[in-house]
Amino acid sequence: MDGLVNVLKPPGMTSHDVVNCVRQLAQIKRAGHTGTLDPGAAGVLLVCCGRATRLIQYLEHDKRYRAEIAFGAFSSTGDAFGELQERDIPDGFSGDLVAGLLPSFTGEIRQVPPMTSAVRHRGKRLYELARKGKVVDRRARTVKIYKIEMVRWHSAAGDKPRAVLDVWCSAGTYIRTLCHDIGEKLGCGAYMSFLLRTGVGRYSIGGASTLEELQALAGRGRLSEAVTSIEEALSFLPAVEVGEGAVNPVCSGATLYPPGVRSLPGGLRQGSLVTLTAGGRVLGVARAAADGRGRFYFKPEKIIV
Repeated sequence: MDGLVNVLKPPGMTSHDVVNCVRQLAQIKRAGHTGTLDPGAAGVLLVCCGRATRLIQYLEHDKRYRAEIAFGAFSSTGDAFGELQERDIPDGFSGDLVAGLLPSFTGEIRQVPPMTSAVRHRGKRLYELARKGKVVDRRARTVKIYKIEMVRWHSAAGDKPRAVLDVWCSAGTYIRTLCHDIGEKLGCGAYMSFLLRTGVGRYSIGGASTLEELQALAGRGRLSEAVTSIEEALSFLPAVEVGEGAVNPVCSGATLYPPGVRSLPGGLRQGSLVTLTAGGRVLGVARAAADGRGRFYFKPEKIIV
């Protein structure tokens, strides 16, 4: 059970709850996720098991979401679970107006983390402080929106106008904050009324397993069928093949110098991240450096064997 499980998190569970379920099904001690998903949200949650927990920081972390945004109110939490305060919808408000505004939110933008987030403030999670009714100053963070588009618009008498958005963004982006900021810019307020994470890195919701499916596999002794190996999870990184005589030193954290390299990938650059492999097995992750003669050597950052 050393690898990654693409779990379809249901609404109503915390990310920690899901990790605990996978830990119990796999009968392992070490497991962790690659990025929190709100309790009220559903979608892709990547759970790393066993030795793969050492690789979380090196995995691809861009996220894809489908979110519904409701206009005409703002929320104390940024989503439908908070206290709502009504705002007037301006004259001429339309789906075209919303769609025309969205490009201004692409690229690097600044966000203030919501009080419901897992960001730490003086050793405490913000959501822990929020549960006690505390509000503290938070520093704005730079995140990146690669793409945002409106895929559906709904406006009917007696109902708040709503839009369904597809968002592709960097790790650390808060969709509830994005919805709030869109509403502020439009002058009518807005909140996130629904959130589905459709992908993390190369992993999509189409390949995710429900907890019920994982439980059924575990009952038949076939849970490993849902696990992506460490080698496959890191296949996006160039691989450096370690010579037989250098395997043990590398596994002890020693720098891999040219004499110990069996083969090099093309296109290496100073500072490139690579996997160090031997016999088809990943030994660890290292960073490339070059000596005075332009020869590459590799200092391990994380050994996983």
